[in-house]
Amino acid sequence: MTSALDRTGTAGAGEDRTVVGANLSLPLFRTLSGVLAGHPYLKVVVDRQECTWHLLDTQAHPFHVDYIATRVLGMSMDELDARLDAFNASVYTDPERRFLLGVLSLHTDRAADGSESPFLVLETTEADTMHGALLEEFYLYVRGRVDGRLPLLLKPANHGQETELAPISEAVVPRILSHELFGDRTRTCLNPGEAEGRLRHFRTPAEYEAAAAELGWSDIVAMPHLPDDVPRVAGFINTAPVTPLSHTNVLASGWGIPNAIVRDLDTLVRRDGLDGAWVRYRVSEDTVTLEPLSAAPDLKRPAWHQQRIRIETPLLEEAPVLALHRLRRTDRDSYGTKAANLGELHHVLDSRTADLSVFHARPRPPRRDLLGHLSARLGEQDASRERLRAAAARYVAWTVRAPEGVALPFRLHHLFLTSSPALQQGIGKLKMALELEAFDIMDPLCLNLQHLVRSTPVPEEVARAITSSVPRLLADGRRMVVRSSSNAEDLPGFSAAGIYDSVTTVRGARQLMDAVRQVWASLLSPRSVRLRHQVGICLDDTYMGVIVQEYVPASLGGVLVTCNPTRREDFRNVYVNCTPGSPERVVDGTVLPAQYLYNTVEGGGRTLDVGSAGQDLPPGTRAALARLALAGRLLQSHFSANDPDDALDIEWLMTDQGVFHLVQIRPYAR
Repeated sequence: MTSALDRTGTAGAGEDRTVVGANLSLPLFRTLSGVLAGHPYLKVVVDRQECTWHLLDTQAHPFHVDYIATRVLGMSMDELDARLDAFNASVYTDPERRFLLGVLSLHTDRAADGSESPFLVLETTEADTMHGALLEEFYLYVRGRVDGRLPLLLKPANHGQETELAPISEAVVPRILSHELFGDRTRTCLNPGEAEGRLRHFRTPAEYEAAAAELGWSDIVAMPHLPDDVPRVAGFINTAPVTPLSHTNVLASGWGIPNAIVRDLDTLVRRDGLDGAWVRYRVSEDTVTLEPLSAAPDLKRPAWHQQRIRIETPLLEEAPVLALHRLRRTDRDSYGTKAANLGELHHVLDSRTADLSVFHARPRPPRRDLLGHLSARLGEQDASRERLRAAAARYVAWTVRAPEGVALPFRLHHLFLTSSPALQQGIGKLKMALELEAFDIMDPLCLNLQHLVRSTPVPEEVARAITSSVPRLLADGRRMVVRSSSNAEDLPGFSAAGIYDSVTTVRGARQLMDAVRQVWASLLSPRSVRLRHQVGICLDDTYMGVIVQEYVPASLGGVLVTCNPTRREDFRNVYVNCTPGSPERVVDGTVLPAQYLYNTVEGGGRTLDVGSAGQDLPPGTRAALARLALAGRLLQSHFSANDPDDALDIEWLMTDQGVFHLVQIRPYAR
């Protein structure tokens, strides 16, 4: 549900049908309600002092606080704006509050025989800190004034409320968790947008592979799980559950195309004859629709056909193999963006001189800033900027660790390529094919080049530089992780998520050299070459750096992005996905991860989906993830220096000891 804290406008004009004191019947609910996330909903206010309640006309009063301040307490909007945070605290966090604020939403339970019966769900806003007695009081008050034929369940709005409700019998306060209510939602927004195109529905990977070569920019591709190598098209549709942080959705976000989960697509296709038909596809946070078009639309080639991504000239001079902690962001032209960002992370954690309060210092009208909220999150009594800067730096340094490892520069890749006449000849042929746009021969040329890269001996000078950089790991036979770090990724308008290789099971010198060549070869995959060519990135300008790290065993791994992927204007929440084991399992679609939203302004978190595990994480682990989410938000202030609202994409793992290691920091495609 939309938080009442997110007020962006005033109440609408026209007739106000708000009802005070009346019992709620289903017809009255439908008269007053609006629609959110596909469900009718109604905002309610219980006035404990007057022992009555208010059923708000959704059209006239979209925000609880506006209604209470202006209609109940007689304040002006200017007066409310001047003390908005204090007023919010009085209605959402004061244990002795006068008002209890919530939302009633209408849902349908479908029985085995196909019959449907309605039920209501009561919840507060996500930042509400009602203790157990208040939650029980709120539920019982509403239960006593709602049509007794309608079942009423309480949905905890955050993890704190779940804990508060635990001692209360479900016979007294029946409840339902968010993931139980919405986990089987038929249609779910992954990336908002709109497109007109031809629907291509593939029910199996084999069907997709047979047609993949003919897919074009005007197609909307639908299948259970889209492969990471899907070409750039007009839109994506997943017919099975997937996380918004999958590689394919990161691509959808970067490409600005709609993407959603549509579980009933088979039914729509059969009913409306949509497979191969032209459709208008709309995806928003609240609705996902597919509208058949009577004729093929007059489509123009999308703007990205003329898009030209600027790439800095790679530096190929004498750049040595360096430990990650010796790199800074300015080294990206020699070592690649991923390596440079990890080096910068070391600097932030070690020096503690970065200003990590920038995001919270930004004006959020009508608020001057969010520094008071940051002070509360960090447990600081003094909200001065200098004290908060120091406290934020300490918090992040205590919460996360930067990975140890080494970075191999572009220079080694260049020396390897120029050492082989066969490689040089193959690259020349590929460049000619790209210049002539002879795409029919491009893929075979790429595949041949990849084979050559993986099989060509590494010059002794290059091999010695690589093996001598990790002598301890080789001597002890420890497991290593070899990651890509190209200069042709994490660029404005070109994220390249998932198109380059990493190798996570490497032991010994031979496997290390094989893994490095595999990472180098991924720069020449047909898909990566094609995607770069589409946006004007020249083959001559692209090089691959490599990161070599010691493998760190993980009890939990995942990805967080410092935004709400389906609601970008939400400046409060950080989206966290995780699953047992490595973070790669989250983005590659191997499992469906557990999914959480953590509020980094007022605090609190909530579970969106428990994923393939089938059960939620323990409260202590969820509390640790809340600390990680705030650390990610604070790092956003440094790594998104050009615009503090630009989100980050952070891969992380948690050890058995509960220590968080960040293994990748990159811009989140917007």
